[in-house]
Amino acid sequence: MLAFRKARRKLRMGTICSPNPSGTKTASEVCNADWMASLPPHLHNVPLSNLAIPGSHDSFSYWVDEKSPVGPDQTQAVKRLARISLVKKLMKKWSVTQNLTFREQLEAGIRYFDLRVSSKPGDTDQEIYFIHGLFGIKVWDGLMEIDAFLTQHPQEIIFLDFNHFYAMDEAHHKCLVLRIQEAFGNKLCPACSVESMTLRTLWEKKYQVLIFYHCPFYKQYPFLWPGKKIPAPWANTTSVQKLILFLETTLSERAPRGAFHVSQAILTPRVKTIARGLVGGLKNTLVHRNLPAILDWVKTQKPGAMGVNIITSDFVDLIDFATTVIELNDLLEDRALTKC
Repeated sequence: MLAFRKARRKLRMGTICSPNPSGTKTASEVCNADWMASLPPHLHNVPLSNLAIPGSHDSFSYWVDEKSPVGPDQTQAVKRLARISLVKKLMKKWSVTQNLTFREQLEAGIRYFDLRVSSKPGDTDQEIYFIHGLFGIKVWDGLMEIDAFLTQHPQEIIFLDFNHFYAMDEAHHKCLVLRIQEAFGNKLCPACSVESMTLRTLWEKKYQVLIFYHCPFYKQYPFLWPGKKIPAPWANTTSVQKLILFLETTLSERAPRGAFHVSQAILTPRVKTIARGLVGGLKNTLVHRNLPAILDWVKTQKPGAMGVNIITSDFVDLIDFATTVIELNDLLEDRALTKC
């Protein structure tokens, strides 16, 4: 039965988003654009907090601007060093954590986005940008790219997690929230009970976007969910063994109700890690060689109230990450069939 479900779902969603001249499928080309719509009916009433959902870490960092000032998320020492043009080129190698644009990530199946935002020094128009060491694209441009996808795929649900804010006063926050409203309009889901968030409920109300806002400002708007509703424990380690132990421990401590849960399956470089692999960058020094072990851990997991929910990764296109996470939902049995 499980093998049959997998085969049936692959027929529905395993198409190529962008044709490859070689005729083969790479991880970034397998199209999971409608994977939520393709889930079997018995999962339509399961809370989203009990499903396995693929996400990306520092989701926006596929492009950063070497010519812009260093971000306010960096220390004064780094800002002084960055006056040397070569330093910014090296920073880029460690700031970029994804290869795919928002649209490409969505087509690959990513549904959770880790977002860090900032105003830019010297700007007078209150424009907000994505930030990870260096400034990325304007938040507005990213939101519009996401909304265009959602309009074309009305049964797909996304999580936008605004969890770091830099150099932002009340006026900046108001500007950002207004942008969010303008981009998504009636697609925005009001904050309510986590357990009531099922695909069927969201489809009926035509909601597609859950916004999490890790700032007290969320209290002023009904469509902003508090950050505590989506905890994302961070291992902060370069060791894949320590990371996996941390992921197992935090899953065992997960609250069974009242919140989503993010398993950050990522490794974080230390200063000495960067020094040793300065030119190689994050992908070549730390991520590429450890991703297979991380994916092996993902394959052993099961979603559910005490299992995995959202799992995030760096460079989601380097391995078949999104599809592997999505297929974990095949482990959630159809209770009607089980009773038979």
